[in-house]
Amino acid sequence: MISMDFDGLKASIIEMLSGVDVTVNTAMFKNDTESFRSKDDVLTYLIHLGYLGYNQSNHTAFIPNEEIRQELSVATESTKWNELIAFQQESKNLLTSTLDMNCEEVASGIERIHMEYVSAVQYNDENSLSSVLSIAYLSSMQYYFKPIRELPTGRGFADLVFIPKPEYKQNYPAIIAELKWNKDADTAMKQIKRQKYPDSVLNYTGDILLVGISYDKKSKMHQCVIELINE
Repeated sequence: MISMDFDGLKASIIEMLSGVDVTVNTAMFKNDTESFRSKDDVLTYLIHLGYLGYNQSNHTAFIPNEEIRQELSVATESTKWNELIAFQQESKNLLTSTLDMNCEEVASGIERIHMEYVSAVQYNDENSLSSVLSIAYLSSMQYYFKPIRELPTGRGFADLVFIPKPEYKQNYPAIIAELKWNKDADTAMKQIKRQKYPDSVLNYTGDILLVGISYDKKSKMHQCVIELINE
């Protein structure tokens, strides 16, 4: 079922594995498992099986918990989708570059993933950029909990926060990412510090990486700055 190559199905699976909800039309499904006709049919069937949750108010499908996310990840890996395998490697490289504080590689990695795998997601504000970043850091979910978007900090909301799972806490820092659209990455970093976003995760981890990411609409270029706060 998952191995079918319907247009957009692979991209939707990648998005959901990364914690993003995807739009699905459930109205056309005929409850016929022998003749899937579209991506929506496959996703609707997965909803019926309980592998996906469904939000009736905005007509989106999502992965309801970590256990099912792991099962679905294994299922997709077993199909040997070249596109998914390539994406996972790109995402791993991006996480490694982030942890190595290689700003240039992070910026170019995000740009590649955006252009090659999630070009359907249109940048028009920080919220759209946050969706793309959630997808790009899919590989982080091996070591981190599902990324928290718009985490309340007492002085605003941190755009994207990654908290390491307990067994990886000593080797992986928490990551706080602030995103800016049509502004520079230094502006994002200044906001992280000015609003004291790191204070919101001190109870969860030791070291913290502060990551400022920006996207320029005209040049379509990304910028990145990274700083480390030691425990």
